[in-house]
Amino acid sequence: MKTIFTIALLSIAAIGYSQKMVNPIIKGYGGIYDLPDAEEKVDPSLDYNIIVEVVRASEKPEDVNWALNNVARLMNLHAMSGVPKDKLHVVLAIHGPAAFTVRNNEEYKKEYGVDNPNLGIYKELQDAGVKIVVCGQSLIARKIDSDKMVPGIKVASSMLTTMTTYQLKGYAMLIF
Repeated sequence: MKTIFTIALLSIAAIGYSQKMVNPIIKGYGGIYDLPDAEEKVDPSLDYNIIVEVVRASEKPEDVNWALNNVARLMNLHAMSGVPKDKLHVVLAIHGPAAFTVRNNEEYKKEYGVDNPNLGIYKELQDAGVKIVVCGQSLIARKIDSDKMVPGIKVASSMLTTMTTYQLKGYAMLIF
């Protein structure tokens, strides 16, 4: 009887703590959990200027890039916390192995034999106001044709100069 009571009590507690992931801005990616009792919270009155260095390669060519999904989480976390869209200024500086994700579907499929799984997340990030640039140095080094990229992604002269420029403009830096 004591064991049954303990199992029932633990089951009720687990139901009370279980939550469903939410996606307030980036609907298809970057699911997060609401933590209304958290002690450290986002201040929705601030302007969030964030530059993200995206360097991590995809684990598998058929999977959405982890770093891009983490940017979607960043956007969703700030939105869930009440930061208005006009106070959230995010720039991605893509380089290194992550540069392969910017190929359009035809080029990506030629290289990997699968559709580019990052097309949807790039579109949602752009629709949410994220500025996305790719390092021109990385494009040349990896022989990626800048005319055959995901629409809306711009070429920067380099990730290095993009990062330093935005840091000097007061942007907080994250690396994924």
